[in-house]
Amino acid sequence: MTKYETIQNHPDIPDNYKYYWGYQFRLGEEVVVPYLAGLNAFREGFRVMEIGSAEGGVLAALVQAGAKDALATDIAKNRLELGAKISGILDLPIEFKYHNIMEDEIPEAWRNSADLVILRDVIEHLDDAGLALANIKKFLKPGGLLYVTFPPYYSPYGGHQHIVMNNWGKLPYIHFLPSKIFHKLVASGRPGDVGEVMRLKNIRLTPAKFMKAAAGAGYSIFNSDYYFLRPVFRMKFGLPTVKITALQSLPLIKGFFSLEASYILQA
Repeated sequence: MTKYETIQNHPDIPDNYKYYWGYQFRLGEEVVVPYLAGLNAFREGFRVMEIGSAEGGVLAALVQAGAKDALATDIAKNRLELGAKISGILDLPIEFKYHNIMEDEIPEAWRNSADLVILRDVIEHLDDAGLALANIKKFLKPGGLLYVTFPPYYSPYGGHQHIVMNNWGKLPYIHFLPSKIFHKLVASGRPGDVGEVMRLKNIRLTPAKFMKAAAGAGYSIFNSDYYFLRPVFRMKFGLPTVKITALQSLPLIKGFFSLEASYILQA
């Protein structure tokens, strides 16, 4: 029985966490590991870390692919607890720790220790991308790599309006509207998510802002890709991955049409 099957059939894991972990694990196995390995950004024996790991399914796939050990951090304690339980069932060497990358001190034992850090669809939620990147750099060995993905704010759903789960949130580009109008359209959605999409309207992370923050934190660009259709859509919806190639140097294309900006930064 595979690791995925073991968890999906385990009687002591709630169904919703089976789904979350299973999605993360498949994402890691089918998308993240092949992508990073193909760029020589992940190799067997790497020490890896994920910030905003939730249940740690992506890290589980990296450990399965040969990572030596792994550290999972998040600010959602319940998800860390379930992740630790799942990793225990699978006997995976993943350490789960509560840590806020924006506010908490970095323990000495974690400094300069990681070959690879994963920051997947998190940085667009952070108020200060430059501070986050500078703090993350403290985890990395000299020359270590940071893999970052996010939807650019001015892309069709870069405002995350879809997460409020109402009819207006299904429409692309409505986050371009003035704040008062946008808030009225999403206000009938789930309150916590409504608050988050309004936060994102203030942050507005774009590829240009990200690149400036990365340079300010002292990183070099190891690789960058932009996608019309994200790689995860193949797994979610059966859609092909469509990368922006010759046009990706055009800022308007990157900012307004790419559903995913993907970077590997080197410390």
